[in-house]
Amino acid sequence: MPSEALTDIGNDAAAHTAASIRNYVRSNMSALRDAELRDDDNIFEKGFVTSIFAMQMLDFIESTFGVEVPDDRITLQNFSSVDSMTRMVGELKHAADR
Repeated sequence: MPSEALTDIGNDAAAHTAASIRNYVRSNMSALRDAELRDDDNIFEKGFVTSIFAMQMLDFIESTFGVEVPDDRITLQNFSSVDSMTRMVGELKHAADR
């Protein structure tokens, strides 16, 4: 996992966040059941994501991690990989703690 994500929410929290996101993606995407998924893989480029799943992923992140993702943060880049979603959650949590 990139160090940027770790600096925002700490090693243990970042690892837990990444594991939760990874498990959600794997358990909800039947195409991934037999495919390898690395945390830095772009799930859009691999063709694993539909628009409906993207909205479900947004709901999962907000409800699981207690953050609200502002409209300007709902981008392909922020939702493209486990790493990018972990980083975004860390940034949102850090901003909320200020």
